[in-house]
Amino acid sequence: MPELFVTNYNPNFTGVSATAANVIRQQVARYDLALVGQPLPGCPTPLTRAAASRITRSHPPENRPFAIWHVRRNPEMRSAIWLRDVRRAPIKIVFTSAAQRLHSAYPRWLIRQMDAVIATTDRAAEFVPNVRAVVPHGVDTDLFAPATNRAAAWEQLGFGGTHGIATVGRIRPEKGTDLFVEAMLRLLPQRPGAIALVVGRAGGKHEPFLTKLKAQVEAAGLADRLLFIGEYPASDLPKLMRALSLVVQLPRYEGYGMVPLEALASGVPFVGSDAGYYGAFSDGGRVGHVVPQEAPDAAAEAALSLLTREDQTTLTQAARDVAERLFSARAEADGIDAVYRDLWDRG
Repeated sequence: MPELFVTNYNPNFTGVSATAANVIRQQVARYDLALVGQPLPGCPTPLTRAAASRITRSHPPENRPFAIWHVRRNPEMRSAIWLRDVRRAPIKIVFTSAAQRLHSAYPRWLIRQMDAVIATTDRAAEFVPNVRAVVPHGVDTDLFAPATNRAAAWEQLGFGGTHGIATVGRIRPEKGTDLFVEAMLRLLPQRPGAIALVVGRAGGKHEPFLTKLKAQVEAAGLADRLLFIGEYPASDLPKLMRALSLVVQLPRYEGYGMVPLEALASGVPFVGSDAGYYGAFSDGGRVGHVVPQEAPDAAAEAALSLLTREDQTTLTQAARDVAERLFSARAEADGIDAVYRDLWDRG
């Protein structure tokens, strides 16, 4: 009988999926753990929701008063509440909240039913009740690591040019994909060897937004240097990340934002808009530049300043140091572990 069930119901690999996977890979050595729902890279083969429910209802785990269900999304909260309160399963529910804004009425109700809430930042903690701990998300510093030879790593990807810049995430206005495109249209003429990548998919109602961006790039004559490569397999993302020279994330809203952390762990600096937890990631501007919202000109200037720094080796080492020292998945797992143990100790 597992003592810890971690849910992942979304079939798409999202930022939430990435943060869950990072922690699970740390937790498998600490707990008798079951993943429930959809698979995650490097994690145990998941149980179906029905199988997990059946196992949980049978009896408590050995040497524990109850099992813990760690959830991160609305449907996951809802099913765990049903299991605990209607099916009377011996479980407690832990929810991780990253949103730095007020949830709508229904999620607020769900969150109030949690046995413990973990916020990823002090700001996120202001919007949810029953916060037991503030635990920043961490990056898997074993999975994301610097390239031995970045130029060779970039060449192997086959995108052309001498170095790469990328933005990673869903293609939509909230993620600022258009701001990245505008910034690159200013930057690329100044960096003849640079190739810019938009990594992610638009999907559904955002397809016209993507079509408009592609037309904008085509009109600028940069379609061979600003590439829309679609969604990248999660298992291949570390290889892509370590080959880049810069990551640029310009969202209009971000709850936390894992991409800059994945970049830093890979020894890659970043430029980000004033969103998420980017200011903390930058370590006071040492390994990243945070620019105002809606400021593609400032983003292009910041990108150029990082790309033209003469101390690139020192910058790579500093980026890696920040990820390992301040934002590792191991540290996140430690913080979560303290919440679990407090629940179990209270019985």
